[in-house]
Amino acid sequence: MAEIPTLVTNLLVDLPLRRDEELVSVLVSGPGLRVERIVSTGQTSPPGFHYDQPHAEWVVILTGSADLRFADEAAPRRLVAGDAVLIAPHRRHRVEWTDTPTVWLAIHFGADLDATAPVPAEQP
Repeated sequence: MAEIPTLVTNLLVDLPLRRDEELVSVLVSGPGLRVERIVSTGQTSPPGFHYDQPHAEWVVILTGSADLRFADEAAPRRLVAGDAVLIAPHRRHRVEWTDTPTVWLAIHFGADLDATAPVPAEQP
C-alpha cells in the first residue's frame, strides 16, 4: 500500500477579495468522498436554481457568513463562522447570500458520489 504523505494546508490563506465565480479547490477525493474548500466573494445561486445532489454533504463556514435556503423552508438560514449543516441526499437547497470572503469546507460523501467527476457548476 502506498504511503500517504503528511501535508499541512492552511484553508484561510490566499483568499481572493473579489472574483466573478466561487473558487472551488478539491482537497481530498476518493471512492464515495470529496472534500472541498469553497471561497465565495458575494456569489449566490442563480434565480430559481436549487442543488439536488444524490449524495450527502456536510458544510461548515470557516470564516465569513452566508444565507442557505432549503426549498422546503420559508426563510433562509444565516450561517456564520463555526456553523455546520448536514444536507441529506436530494434535499434541495440554494445559496441566497454570501459575505466577502466566505470560506466553506464541504464534505460530499455517499455511495452515489462519483469522486472522479468534475465539480458540478451551478445551473439554472
